[in-house]
Amino acid sequence: MDVRLTYEDGTIRVDADADLGADAFPPLPGVETDPRTGTGRAPAHRYAELRRALRVAGVSVDDRVLDASDRAASDAGLPDALATDYDLREYQREALDAWRDAGDRGVVELPTGAGKTVIAIRAMVDLGVPTLVVVPTVDLLDQWQRGLEREFDVPIGRFGGGEQRREAITVSTYDSAYLKADGVGDAFEFVVFDEVHHLGGEGFRDAARLLAAPARLGLTATFERPDGAHEAVAELVGDRVYALDVDDLAGDHLAPYDIRRIEVELTDAERERYDEKQGTFVEYVRDAGITFTSGSDYQELVKRSGNDPAAREALLAKQDAREIMMNAERKVERLGEILDRHRDDRVIVFTAHTDLVYRLSERFLLPAITAETGAKERREILERFREGTYGRVVAANVLDEGVDVPDANVAVLLSGSGSEREFTQRLGRVLRPKDDGGRATLYELVSAETAEERVASRRR
Repeated sequence: MDVRLTYEDGTIRVDADADLGADAFPPLPGVETDPRTGTGRAPAHRYAELRRALRVAGVSVDDRVLDASDRAASDAGLPDALATDYDLREYQREALDAWRDAGDRGVVELPTGAGKTVIAIRAMVDLGVPTLVVVPTVDLLDQWQRGLEREFDVPIGRFGGGEQRREAITVSTYDSAYLKADGVGDAFEFVVFDEVHHLGGEGFRDAARLLAAPARLGLTATFERPDGAHEAVAELVGDRVYALDVDDLAGDHLAPYDIRRIEVELTDAERERYDEKQGTFVEYVRDAGITFTSGSDYQELVKRSGNDPAAREALLAKQDAREIMMNAERKVERLGEILDRHRDDRVIVFTAHTDLVYRLSERFLLPAITAETGAKERREILERFREGTYGRVVAANVLDEGVDVPDANVAVLLSGSGSEREFTQRLGRVLRPKDDGGRATLYELVSAETAEERVASRRR
């Protein structure tokens, strides 16, 4: 044995034979000297890379990193207990093959409704090793747990939603994975990050850094982040190895769809208030020389508002103008016409503001889901929507991702951000193939001659 590898508190400890000289093997990826122990130490996520470098260098290795994982696999009877009846579609097989060819690492980018979960389950069967599935919300935690329990004849562990129970196959929220990673980082050889773009957030990156799992699969409908943080995701999980967009699959594997943009005019009173508020904002940023050519320009404005009353007034005016254009009265009128036209369809209405959700719920008798809706009530509403008791629902942001939303065929975007990810997720809610082969429709309501026109163009 030239080198021993062990897992310690989110790191890989590297012990070399005392007889070996400093130049016995080349510099190892991520390894630095730990002055406390006199050994080498690397972040746990570099384990696969480190192991590969030692193999290439011809170094004899005593690898004890995944001892806990091996014991879990033996106790659970893996891989014999893992099997699936899923028959992969051609593009799903291509995605899985691309991931395998990349060394069992990387990100698969497919639209909502394209069956990313199926690819992950097939990968779990193929590898037959202890696996951790990490998800952003408790709703997805429940959804994954139910799906894995149906598919596999093994107990499914759970970190999150009030439970902390580890099994050879375990699902976890990002929060729980971060809190427990250094203690269970040697227990899993494969980790699946659902909605992997969340790893771009600095607080969640340690959930991936502290795990030794050499096999890593990221799933997302929109990999790239406007802040560039997808580069950190690539370092922790792997590069994007396969990607298709909505148009690649619409008509064959997803429903064909139409996007109908409807411009509405502000009322005279709304126009007067909007022009006043927007004018206050525009005048301030022009005089201050703020061009908004980068995200830091907006942060500069926020920073100034702390001690500059004019900057604070400009920010508040921008917020007021945004609410006027997004919650315009004639949008509500056009929504009524759309609901009448689609009274026999399944409709989801998306807004950006909770107050508008309740206003629409009262006016059109729509079940409402917001961040204030309890988990039990939300599940009941979605279940009634799934079974057909409810034919339409209205929501503020909370159904964009991380929730098992029943099939619909009409979506109405009453208001939203300029985020391409948000738009893609909302479109995906109506794209699952229809039994009758029908088309999906997304209506996008935009206030004319306002900043919302630029917002709508940016998210396409």
